[in-house]
Order: sequence, then C-alpha cells, then structure tokens
Amino acid sequence: MDNLPLINFIKTNIPNIPIDEQSLQRITDQFEVKALQKDDYLLKEGRVSNYYFLSQGFLRVFTFDTAGSEVTTYFYSNERVVFDAASFFLKLPSTENIQAMTECKVYVTNFEKLNKLFHSVPEFREFGRQMIVQEFVAYKQRTLAMINESAEQRYLQLIETNKDVFQYAHLSQIASYLGISERTLNRIRQNFRKK
Repeated sequence: MDNLPLINFIKTNIPNIPIDEQSLQRITDQFEVKALQKDDYLLKEGRVSNYYFLSQGFLRVFTFDTAGSEVTTYFYSNERVVFDAASFFLKLPSTENIQAMTECKVYVTNFEKLNKLFHSVPEFREFGRQMIVQEFVAYKQRTLAMINESAEQRYLQLIETNKDVFQYAHLSQIASYLGISERTLNRIRQNFRKK
C-alpha cells in the first residue's frame, strides 16, 4: 500500500487514540505522493507552502540574508512533517526555500484539504495538534540555543539529534545552520576528534 508510511506515522503520533480504517482512508485520500530528485525544490521562496510529510529522504530549509548569502535555517530527515507555518496558515508567500538533499518521497496536501480533515476527523485534529506543538517546540529550542548555547554545544546537539546531516549537507550549510563560519566548524570538529 503506497500510503502505508503516512498511515503508520499518523498512528505512531496519536498512540493513545484508536483510529479506524475508514478514517485513515479519508485522511490519506487528501494527500498526494510526490517524488523529488536531489536538488529539487519542495518549496520556493515567493510561493505559498503546502503541508508535507517527508516519508523518505533529507531536506534543507534556507533563506538569504541581507547580503544575499544563503542561510540554512533547518534540516529535515525521514518521517517528519514539513511546512512553512506562517506561509501555510496565513496563505502568505514563503520567505524560505525547501530543497531536497537526496531523493525524497513526500506526501502533500493543501490548507483547504487539511482544514477539512481537522473538522471531519477528530483523530486527525489531535494528530495535527501534536505536530504543531512538536514543530513549535523544536523551533523554540533552536532559537534559544542560538542565544544561550556555545557553538560547541550546538554542534554536539546536532550530532545527537540529526547525525544524518553530516552525510548529506555541505559543511558550509551546516556551519550556516549553526550560526558559525566554516572555519570555526572545522576547528570544532578537529577538537571533538581529539577527545
């Protein structure tokens, strides 16, 4: 079944709430499967974000600073909900880009379809709430880490939470995500190897 990864993800994220097969079918009917090749864009700056479930692959989120340089703002690996919240909920053009770092399999739906599910399938409403809380917490933790953690602490946290990033992303992208120069990243990596 092509929708099995999406079904399993939903069940895993509402473990204490039983959901019947008919409801699961209504949910998966509102999603389309999309394949991305490496370097394809899932979302481009200026377009309105959809709501995505990344089943397989690795994605990078980036924007541009005032000097026109790329700044990586996030990385997503397998089994994550992915979307630009401000763009999706407010129907505004996104200021970020989401690009495939590998071949990816993504399930896609839009605001209208998601809203319809929230109102017609209570179990999916709980799933959606869980996803929003999860992503809000992740962004809040990242924001605070940029303020009150050292570059070394942020590097170690990245290794612990998303080690795949070192397999798929360029060092310049990782350094940008950590808010440091590539030179500083190389120094930190050398220091960790010595320990």
